[in-house]
Amino acid sequence: MAGGRPKFKIDYDQVEKLANLQCTQEEIASYLGCSVDTLQRDAEFCGIYKRGMDKGRMSLRRKQWKAAEDGDRTMLVWLGKQYLRQSDKQDINKNVTIYDASELSDSELANIATAGSTGATRQTNSKKVTH
Repeated sequence: MAGGRPKFKIDYDQVEKLANLQCTQEEIASYLGCSVDTLQRDAEFCGIYKRGMDKGRMSLRRKQWKAAEDGDRTMLVWLGKQYLRQSDKQDINKNVTIYDASELSDSELANIATAGSTGATRQTNSKKVTH
């Protein structure tokens, strides 16, 4: 007489459906009532799980592509970023003058502070230090 616990019966159809929804192995194990180790030791589970995950990603991509083709501007932008390396990143180059504050008079410091808060530019007779 063989000893030990009977082998757990995995419902492979359910595994594929859950994997298609991108469920994790932990979620599938919980649903089926077994451990993740039990699933991972089963070669058939591993193949079915991968196939289900792949099908789910393809289905989602198909729906995203369809939404973009139907004129969904947000999806068009997102797909452009994903597949065409497009981005919203803007390079802003601005020249900045750095003053040696120890060489400025109180009046010149006040002018710089005022220019900074109003966006205006003012010239002073001070020595500029550039980095």
